[in-house]
Amino acid sequence: MLIHHHPTDELLSAYCAGSLPLSQALCLSAHIEMCKTCQTNSQRLSQLGAYIFNHTKPATVNNDLKEKIFSQLDQRPYHLKTTERKSMAAGHASAEVPKCLKQFVASNYDELNWHRVSFAIRQANICTGGNGAQVSLMRIKAGGKAGLHTHMGNEFTTVLKGAFSDESGLFQQGDFVVRDSQHKHRPAATKDSECICLTVLEAPIQFTGYFTRWLNPLLRRGYPSA
Repeated sequence: MLIHHHPTDELLSAYCAGSLPLSQALCLSAHIEMCKTCQTNSQRLSQLGAYIFNHTKPATVNNDLKEKIFSQLDQRPYHLKTTERKSMAAGHASAEVPKCLKQFVASNYDELNWHRVSFAIRQANICTGGNGAQVSLMRIKAGGKAGLHTHMGNEFTTVLKGAFSDESGLFQQGDFVVRDSQHKHRPAATKDSECICLTVLEAPIQFTGYFTRWLNPLLRRGYPSA
């Protein structure tokens, strides 16, 4: 598998340090599982972090802060829906499903509760991150296109199957992509096969096309109000 698009050094360092929101960490985990380059780099960063940790003098922490941290350890980062709990209990994921998604996908992508977004696109919501980010799987049929849009917040994407292209180029299985409000694009799956992506949206997308702008108020549902 030839992967061309990777997370930045800053994102990968934050992932190894455990400082990313869990929604973003899930998306990076899927990429790293498929990417030998990032596997090697993350191992090196983890070793460097362990070395620094072992050679750093511990700071004094008061008891109030300790109690606050310990009280949060049992809090669940995600609110899982009933369908997701069933998926977690049903069995193990197939080889094409990344290990980090096994808790949401029992055997294959077809079993998920997909709902139609447009003629060419279906979506399966996985969970909501603690920061309000929406974690979903997007499925675009072969040759299908999304509407022209930009983003009201960061969007993190890992291509799980197939490939898509937009104004920035071609993105294939394993590629990791970040988009923000500076990007305006219209993703389209390649004509040879469907494309399935893991996406993390910190805020809803904003359609800019003349015939799709009316959908924008509907897309804001489920996100925290500003």
